[in-house]
Amino acid sequence: MSKTTSLLSALLCTFIWGTTFIAQDTGMDNIGPFTFNAVRFFIGFLAITPLVFLFELKKYKSEFKSDIKTFINLTFLIGLSLFLGSALQQVALLYTDVANAAFFTIFYVPIVPIIIFLFKRTSIHWSVWPSVVLCLIGGYLLTNFYDATVRLGDSLVILGALFWSTHIIFTGIIVKKYNLPLTLGAAQTLIVALFSSLIALIYEEFIYLDIMKEINSILYAGILSGGFAFVLQIYAQKNISPAPAAIIFSLEGVFATIAAWYILNQVLDINNLLGCFFILCGVLLSQLLPLIQKKYS
Repeated sequence: MSKTTSLLSALLCTFIWGTTFIAQDTGMDNIGPFTFNAVRFFIGFLAITPLVFLFELKKYKSEFKSDIKTFINLTFLIGLSLFLGSALQQVALLYTDVANAAFFTIFYVPIVPIIIFLFKRTSIHWSVWPSVVLCLIGGYLLTNFYDATVRLGDSLVILGALFWSTHIIFTGIIVKKYNLPLTLGAAQTLIVALFSSLIALIYEEFIYLDIMKEINSILYAGILSGGFAFVLQIYAQKNISPAPAAIIFSLEGVFATIAAWYILNQVLDINNLLGCFFILCGVLLSQLLPLIQKKYS
Protein backbone atom coordinates (compact mmCIF):
# COMPACT_ATOMS: atom_id res chain seq x y z
CA MET A 1 0.00 0.00 0.00
CA SER A 2 1.35 3.44 -0.99
CA LYS A 3 1.64 6.53 1.19
CA THR A 4 -0.94 8.27 -1.05
CA THR A 5 -3.48 5.49 -0.46
CA SER A 6 -2.86 5.73 3.29
CA LEU A 7 -3.40 9.51 3.21
CA LEU A 8 -6.64 9.13 1.24
CA SER A 9 -7.79 6.46 3.72
CA ALA A 10 -7.01 8.83 6.61
CA LEU A 11 -8.93 11.69 5.00
CA LEU A 12 -12.00 9.57 4.23
CA CYS A 13 -11.90 8.10 7.75
CA THR A 14 -11.67 11.60 9.24
CA PHE A 15 -14.58 12.86 7.11
CA ILE A 16 -16.79 10.03 8.40
CA TRP A 17 -15.73 10.64 12.02
CA GLY A 18 -16.42 14.38 11.74
CA THR A 19 -19.89 13.99 10.26
CA THR A 20 -20.75 11.25 12.78
CA PHE A 21 -20.70 13.76 15.67
CA ILE A 22 -24.14 14.91 14.53
CA ALA A 23 -25.50 11.36 14.39
CA GLN A 24 -24.06 10.67 17.85
CA ASP A 25 -25.71 13.79 19.27
CA THR A 26 -29.14 13.37 17.66
CA GLY A 27 -29.18 9.59 18.19
CA MET A 28 -29.70 9.83 21.95
CA ASP A 29 -33.14 11.47 21.97
CA ASN A 30 -34.80 8.20 23.04
CA ILE A 31 -31.96 5.91 24.19
CA GLY A 32 -28.95 6.11 26.51
CA PRO A 33 -25.32 6.53 25.41
CA PHE A 34 -24.27 2.93 26.14
CA THR A 35 -27.31 1.51 24.35
CA PHE A 36 -26.46 3.71 21.37
CA ASN A 37 -22.84 2.51 21.35
CA ALA A 38 -23.77 -1.14 21.91
CA VAL A 39 -26.08 -1.23 18.88
CA ARG A 40 -23.88 1.06 16.80
CA PHE A 41 -20.72 -1.01 17.21
CA PHE A 42 -22.52 -4.35 16.88
CA ILE A 43 -23.88 -3.16 13.52
CA GLY A 44 -20.32 -2.14 12.62
CA PHE A 45 -19.16 -5.66 13.53
CA LEU A 46 -21.88 -7.22 11.34
CA ALA A 47 -20.88 -4.95 8.43
CA ILE A 48 -17.18 -5.89 8.56
CA THR A 49 -17.36 -9.62 9.42
CA PRO A 50 -18.44 -10.89 5.95
CA LEU A 51 -15.41 -9.08 4.47
CA VAL A 52 -13.14 -10.89 6.96
CA PHE A 53 -14.36 -14.25 5.65
CA LEU A 54 -14.02 -13.11 2.03
CA PHE A 55 -10.58 -11.51 2.15
CA GLU A 56 -8.61 -12.43 5.27
CA LEU A 57 -9.53 -15.87 6.58
CA LYS A 58 -7.09 -17.55 4.18
CA LYS A 59 -4.25 -15.32 5.50
CA TYR A 60 -4.58 -16.47 9.13
CA LYS A 61 -2.21 -19.42 8.76
CA SER A 62 0.70 -17.28 7.54
CA GLU A 63 -0.02 -14.27 9.80
CA PHE A 64 -0.42 -16.30 12.99
CA LYS A 65 2.22 -18.95 12.36
CA SER A 66 4.31 -17.84 15.34
CA ASP A 67 2.69 -15.17 17.50
CA ILE A 68 -1.10 -15.14 17.83
CA LYS A 69 -0.85 -14.17 21.53
CA THR A 70 0.61 -10.72 20.71
CA PHE A 71 -2.20 -10.11 18.21
CA ILE A 72 -4.85 -11.03 20.81
CA ASN A 73 -3.26 -8.86 23.50
CA LEU A 74 -2.88 -5.81 21.23
CA THR A 75 -6.39 -6.27 19.82
CA PHE A 76 -7.85 -6.31 23.33
CA LEU A 77 -5.93 -3.13 24.25
CA ILE A 78 -7.13 -1.45 21.05
CA GLY A 79 -10.73 -2.55 21.70
CA LEU A 80 -10.58 -1.40 25.32
CA SER A 81 -9.14 1.98 24.27
CA LEU A 82 -11.87 2.35 21.66
CA PHE A 83 -14.57 1.43 24.19
CA LEU A 84 -13.34 3.93 26.79
CA GLY A 85 -12.78 6.73 24.25
CA SER A 86 -16.15 6.28 22.54
CA ALA A 87 -18.05 5.77 25.83
CA LEU A 88 -16.65 8.95 27.39
CA GLN A 89 -17.31 10.90 24.20
CA GLN A 90 -20.88 9.60 23.91
CA VAL A 91 -21.76 10.30 27.57
CA ALA A 92 -20.13 13.74 27.27
CA LEU A 93 -22.56 14.69 24.48
CA LEU A 94 -25.33 14.61 27.10
CA TYR A 95 -23.62 17.48 28.94
CA THR A 96 -21.82 19.51 26.27
CA ASP A 97 -22.43 20.51 22.67
CA VAL A 98 -21.04 19.08 19.43
CA ALA A 99 -18.57 21.94 18.92
CA ASN A 100 -16.97 21.52 22.35
CA ALA A 101 -16.90 17.73 21.96
CA ALA A 102 -15.17 18.03 18.57
CA PHE A 103 -12.61 20.48 19.98
CA PHE A 104 -11.71 18.57 23.13
CA THR A 105 -11.59 15.25 21.26
CA ILE A 106 -8.69 16.53 19.14
CA PHE A 107 -6.64 16.84 22.31
CA TYR A 108 -5.32 13.46 21.19
CA VAL A 109 -3.23 15.47 18.73
CA PRO A 110 -0.76 16.66 21.42
CA ILE A 111 -1.25 13.59 23.64
CA VAL A 112 -0.04 11.08 21.01
CA PRO A 113 3.43 12.62 20.43
CA ILE A 114 3.81 13.32 24.16
CA ILE A 115 3.19 9.65 25.00
CA ILE A 116 5.54 8.53 22.23
CA PHE A 117 8.17 11.03 23.38
CA LEU A 118 7.91 9.95 27.03
CA PHE A 119 8.16 6.26 26.27
CA LYS A 120 10.69 6.81 23.44
CA ARG A 121 9.11 4.22 21.19
CA THR A 122 10.18 6.14 18.10
CA SER A 123 11.66 9.46 17.06
CA ILE A 124 9.32 12.35 16.24
CA HIS A 125 10.01 14.83 13.46
CA TRP A 126 10.20 18.40 14.80
CA SER A 127 7.37 19.50 12.45
CA VAL A 128 4.87 17.63 14.64
CA TRP A 129 5.06 20.22 17.43
CA PRO A 130 4.13 23.38 15.42
CA SER A 131 1.49 21.29 13.65
CA VAL A 132 0.00 20.32 17.02
CA VAL A 133 -0.17 23.99 18.07
CA LEU A 134 -1.87 24.98 14.81
CA CYS A 135 -4.43 22.17 15.16
CA LEU A 136 -5.30 23.16 18.73
CA ILE A 137 -5.68 26.85 17.79
CA GLY A 138 -7.85 25.79 14.85
CA GLY A 139 -9.97 23.53 17.04
CA TYR A 140 -10.51 26.36 19.52
CA LEU A 141 -11.63 28.73 16.75
CA LEU A 142 -14.11 26.17 15.43
CA THR A 143 -16.05 26.05 18.68
CA ASN A 144 -17.52 29.57 19.01
CA PHE A 145 -16.21 29.03 22.51
CA TYR A 146 -15.78 32.51 23.94
CA ASP A 147 -16.89 32.32 27.57
CA ALA A 148 -15.85 28.74 28.21
CA THR A 149 -15.97 26.95 31.51
CA VAL A 150 -14.79 23.38 31.52
CA ARG A 151 -18.04 21.60 32.21
CA LEU A 152 -18.52 17.95 33.12
CA GLY A 153 -18.99 17.01 29.47
CA ASP A 154 -15.81 18.79 28.42
CA SER A 155 -13.84 17.01 31.15
CA LEU A 156 -15.17 13.64 29.98
CA VAL A 157 -14.14 14.37 26.38
CA ILE A 158 -10.62 15.39 27.48
CA LEU A 159 -10.31 12.12 29.43
CA GLY A 160 -11.63 10.29 26.36
CA ALA A 161 -8.91 11.94 24.24
CA LEU A 162 -6.34 10.04 26.30
CA PHE A 163 -7.90 6.74 25.21
CA TRP A 164 -8.22 7.88 21.57
CA SER A 165 -4.46 8.49 21.83
CA THR A 166 -3.70 4.99 23.10
CA HIS A 167 -6.01 3.61 20.39
CA ILE A 168 -3.97 5.37 17.70
CA ILE A 169 -0.65 4.29 19.27
CA PHE A 170 -1.63 0.62 19.73
CA THR A 171 -3.05 0.54 16.18
CA GLY A 172 0.26 1.94 14.89
CA ILE A 173 2.07 -0.96 16.62
CA ILE A 174 -0.21 -3.76 15.42
CA VAL A 175 -0.31 -2.70 11.75
CA LYS A 176 3.48 -3.06 11.59
CA LYS A 177 3.25 -6.67 12.79
CA TYR A 178 0.10 -8.03 11.12
CA ASN A 179 -1.64 -7.41 7.80
CA LEU A 180 -5.19 -8.10 9.03
CA PRO A 181 -7.01 -4.74 9.06
CA LEU A 182 -10.51 -6.21 8.58
CA THR A 183 -10.03 -8.78 11.35
CA LEU A 184 -8.76 -6.09 13.71
CA GLY A 185 -11.66 -3.81 12.74
CA ALA A 186 -14.23 -6.55 13.41
CA ALA A 187 -12.61 -7.61 16.69
CA GLN A 188 -12.39 -4.11 18.15
CA THR A 189 -16.01 -3.27 17.27
CA LEU A 190 -17.18 -6.52 18.88
CA ILE A 191 -15.23 -5.72 22.07
CA VAL A 192 -16.84 -2.25 22.26
CA ALA A 193 -20.30 -3.69 21.58
CA LEU A 194 -19.92 -6.30 24.35
CA PHE A 195 -18.66 -3.86 27.00
CA SER A 196 -21.30 -1.27 26.04
CA SER A 197 -24.08 -3.89 26.14
CA LEU A 198 -23.06 -5.00 29.62
CA ILE A 199 -23.27 -1.46 31.01
CA ALA A 200 -26.47 -0.66 29.05
CA LEU A 201 -28.24 -3.73 30.43
CA ILE A 202 -27.32 -2.74 34.01
CA TYR A 203 -27.88 1.03 33.93
CA GLU A 204 -30.14 1.78 30.94
CA GLU A 205 -33.42 0.59 29.43
CA PHE A 206 -32.77 -1.56 26.38
CA ILE A 207 -36.08 -1.04 24.52
CA TYR A 208 -36.39 -2.19 20.91
CA LEU A 209 -38.96 0.42 19.85
CA ASP A 210 -36.85 3.27 21.25
CA ILE A 211 -33.78 1.92 19.47
CA MET A 212 -35.71 1.82 16.17
CA LYS A 213 -36.61 5.51 16.60
CA GLU A 214 -32.88 6.29 16.34
CA ILE A 215 -32.13 3.75 13.60
CA ASN A 216 -30.93 6.27 10.99
CA SER A 217 -28.36 7.79 13.34
CA ILE A 218 -27.33 4.33 14.56
CA LEU A 219 -26.85 2.97 11.04
CA TYR A 220 -24.72 5.93 9.98
CA ALA A 221 -22.62 5.86 13.14
CA GLY A 222 -22.48 2.05 13.06
CA ILE A 223 -21.80 0.99 9.49
CA LEU A 224 -19.75 3.99 8.36
CA SER A 225 -18.05 5.24 11.55
CA GLY A 226 -18.06 2.25 13.92
CA GLY A 227 -17.31 -0.14 11.09
CA PHE A 228 -15.56 1.09 7.97
CA ALA A 229 -13.97 4.30 9.28
CA PHE A 230 -11.94 2.38 11.86
CA VAL A 231 -10.83 -0.08 9.16
CA LEU A 232 -9.79 2.93 7.05
CA GLN A 233 -7.83 4.18 10.07
CA ILE A 234 -5.93 0.87 10.16
CA TYR A 235 -5.15 1.10 6.42
CA ALA A 236 -4.08 4.73 6.92
CA GLN A 237 -1.65 3.89 9.71
CA LYS A 238 0.11 1.33 7.50
CA ASN A 239 2.26 4.12 6.06
CA ILE A 240 1.69 7.01 8.48
CA SER A 241 3.28 7.02 11.93
CA PRO A 242 1.00 7.74 14.94
CA ALA A 243 1.90 11.41 15.59
CA PRO A 244 1.33 12.67 11.99
CA ALA A 245 -1.75 10.40 11.77
CA ALA A 246 -3.24 12.08 14.85
CA ILE A 247 -2.73 15.48 13.20
CA ILE A 248 -4.54 14.35 10.03
CA PHE A 249 -7.38 12.86 12.11
CA SER A 250 -7.80 16.28 13.78
CA LEU A 251 -9.53 17.35 10.55
CA GLU A 252 -12.63 15.72 12.02
CA GLY A 253 -13.22 19.08 13.77
CA VAL A 254 -13.31 20.79 10.36
CA PHE A 255 -15.67 18.19 8.90
CA ALA A 256 -17.90 18.34 12.00
CA THR A 257 -18.20 22.13 11.61
CA ILE A 258 -18.96 21.91 7.88
CA ALA A 259 -21.55 19.16 8.52
CA ALA A 260 -23.21 21.26 11.23
CA TRP A 261 -23.39 24.18 8.76
CA TYR A 262 -24.80 22.01 5.94
CA ILE A 263 -27.15 19.73 7.88
CA LEU A 264 -28.13 21.82 10.92
CA ASN A 265 -27.90 25.20 9.17
CA GLN A 266 -25.41 26.54 11.71
CA VAL A 267 -23.70 29.72 10.50
CA LEU A 268 -19.97 29.66 9.74
CA ASP A 269 -18.38 32.93 10.92
CA ILE A 270 -14.86 34.23 10.31
CA ASN A 271 -13.51 32.40 13.39
CA ASN A 272 -14.83 29.07 12.10
CA LEU A 273 -13.20 29.64 8.72
CA LEU A 274 -9.92 30.64 10.39
CA GLY A 275 -10.12 27.48 12.51
CA CYS A 276 -10.45 25.33 9.39
CA PHE A 277 -7.49 27.18 7.86
CA PHE A 278 -5.25 26.64 10.93
CA ILE A 279 -6.02 22.91 11.08
CA LEU A 280 -5.41 22.51 7.35
CA CYS A 281 -2.07 24.32 7.76
CA GLY A 282 -1.17 22.02 10.65
CA VAL A 283 -1.98 18.92 8.61
CA LEU A 284 -0.01 20.13 5.58
CA LEU A 285 3.00 21.08 7.72
CA SER A 286 3.11 17.64 9.34
CA GLN A 287 3.17 15.95 5.93
CA LEU A 288 5.21 18.34 3.75
CA LEU A 289 8.04 19.51 6.03
CA PRO A 290 9.54 16.02 6.52
CA LEU A 291 9.43 15.47 2.73
CA ILE A 292 11.09 18.84 2.01
CA GLN A 293 13.81 18.25 4.62
CA LYS A 294 14.44 14.75 3.26
CA LYS A 295 14.72 16.07 -0.29
CA TYR A 296 17.33 18.71 0.57
CA SER A 297 19.28 16.82 3.24
